[in-house]
Amino acid sequence: MTHPLPRRIALGLGAAVLAAPALRAQPASIRIIVPFAAGGSTDAVARLVSPGLTQRLGQPVIVENRSGAAGAIGTDAVAKSRPDGTTWLLTFDSHAVMPVLLPSLPFDLTRDLDPVMLIGGAPYVLATKTDKPYRSLADVVTAARARRDGVSYGSTGNGTIGHLTMIQLQSRTGTSMPHLPYRGGGLAVNDTVAGHIEMMIGSAALVAPHVSGGTLRAVAQFGPTRLPGLAETQTALEAGFDGLTAEAWWGVFAPHGTPAEMVARMNAALRETLNEARARQMMEQTQQARLVLSDPEGLKTFLDAEIAKWSRVVRENNIRAD
Repeated sequence: MTHPLPRRIALGLGAAVLAAPALRAQPASIRIIVPFAAGGSTDAVARLVSPGLTQRLGQPVIVENRSGAAGAIGTDAVAKSRPDGTTWLLTFDSHAVMPVLLPSLPFDLTRDLDPVMLIGGAPYVLATKTDKPYRSLADVVTAARARRDGVSYGSTGNGTIGHLTMIQLQSRTGTSMPHLPYRGGGLAVNDTVAGHIEMMIGSAALVAPHVSGGTLRAVAQFGPTRLPGLAETQTALEAGFDGLTAEAWWGVFAPHGTPAEMVARMNAALRETLNEARARQMMEQTQQARLVLSDPEGLKTFLDAEIAKWSRVVRENNIRAD
């Protein structure tokens, strides 16, 4: 025997049915994939921009860390995602070295990803403990020539931009500087502060707080001009090493085939977000960054030049990934 539903239950079910389309119409979340672990500068930049992007795009923006294989795992996830505007990559300078260090990548950087924006860059900085005798690149080169075992330095790994910069310095001066690769910048800083290694190279964002705190001394910076926060530290160019520049940078990419209007919308939202006073201050002071906020073509031109530059250094010096 069939029993009719009480009127209040039937009305409730009807209301739920009517509300269902509205629930399904909720805007889809946007993922910004960071191909490195939480806590690094790339993760920090992604989390800095996500609230502003949520506000401007009208969709929840979620930062997802997919670390491993020098950034290749997270990058591959984006390269294989649907080009529907819901998945984006925010990555670091190692992106430009990846193809030559990891030749068996399951994706092609220039074919499978579309450029969105070059956010900006921060120079690499060579630093030492304050009681060490090195105050300039000239001091480092002189010591490396005089000592049989050279002058050791730490970096965040084989094939990183910092490592490749020091390889160039040794090549141009005919010196030996034994390399000690670390798994993270914090570890390299700790051993430098403790005096276990002579010096280290890292991004200005990593090194500058320790310089201002008095535990490290900046020996040289590798940007085109001096940072305001390191106004007393020579650039490599000023020290006589023309062309020896190296900057950490952050860029945003989309899966290949993402519609141009979606790329333009994300680019505009990023620009507006990073031009806000608080975000700009965080980038310029905490990350020691020079903001660029390029259009997609600007990132493409920049990336092509970076890939060509660092691939040549890797090949000429037979560098291998960790």
